[in-house]
Amino acid sequence: MKKTLSLVLALLMVMAVALTACTPADPAASGANLENNEEKTVDKIVLATGGPTGTYYAYGMAMGTILAEKTGIKVDAISTGASKANIQSIQLGEVDMAVVQNDVMYYAYTGTDLFTGEQTQDFQAMAILYPELCQIIASKESGIETVADLAGKRVSVGDAGSGVEFNAKQILEAYGIDMDKDIQKQNLGFGPSADALRDGKIDAFFCVAGIPTTAITDLAMGTDITVVAVEDDKFASLKEKYGFYTQQAVPAGTYNGMEEDVMTVAVMATYIVDKDLPEKAVYDLTKAMFENKDAIAAAHVKGAELNAETAIDGIPAEVPLHPGAAKHYKEIGVLAE
Repeated sequence: MKKTLSLVLALLMVMAVALTACTPADPAASGANLENNEEKTVDKIVLATGGPTGTYYAYGMAMGTILAEKTGIKVDAISTGASKANIQSIQLGEVDMAVVQNDVMYYAYTGTDLFTGEQTQDFQAMAILYPELCQIIASKESGIETVADLAGKRVSVGDAGSGVEFNAKQILEAYGIDMDKDIQKQNLGFGPSADALRDGKIDAFFCVAGIPTTAITDLAMGTDITVVAVEDDKFASLKEKYGFYTQQAVPAGTYNGMEEDVMTVAVMATYIVDKDLPEKAVYDLTKAMFENKDAIAAAHVKGAELNAETAIDGIPAEVPLHPGAAKHYKEIGVLAE
């Protein structure tokens, strides 16, 4: 009986030792596994941009080359359908980083306007890049001088369902104009809008893009145009209702015949990242971007507008910063600890 009991006790001891050996170390005790998880190595990311002939794509290609060189992370910039498609691609896990308009990311995060019924919060903000100005272009002969003058006129508000159309709707509403009732609405892209104004088929159009915009530059060379201002009080009401708007000037001389600066509102081209992208990778990319802004500017004109001091201005309060980006901004004093 004693021999049997001894065998049972010995067997139990062996099993206990085996279980202890198979149990992983407590990461909180050693710190090693936790640290490795937090600083997971990222060798490659996919950056969603825009159409192959647009600014987003060219900028992304230039940016990707420099970030890859400085961080060791390969950046694969791909052509896409721009803001909404880019956010959806992050949601599907197809891309890691993307350029979007800050108003569109607001819609996505809050499930409104372009993303009504399609809310997604799978992304976080990384950095503001440059402003995309809401340019309201009218033919001189139309007599349009203010946004209020658009009432009753033939106005293109961008492609149906586009971000431009929502910007136009919001700006018009600030002036008490119902886009669907108070103007003769047309839905045309930038190029077709410029052609239609040149041919006298419309009186004005909305264009949301970085300046100068090629379609407007070409139009102004042969057609007298007016760049219509958005007044300060209307900007204030837009900013209060929609936190993503900023105020910007279209400088004199931007287009042929412009003799004075014209104030308008703008949305911001912004980098967002998958919220699950490791903190260290996003920190390295953010830091490299601003520390090498001169090289980026040499590779693409929009790089000249990179500014760490304003990198979080225009990010809607509803959309969180990725912790990796926030870490860099805290280090340089842009964001409070």
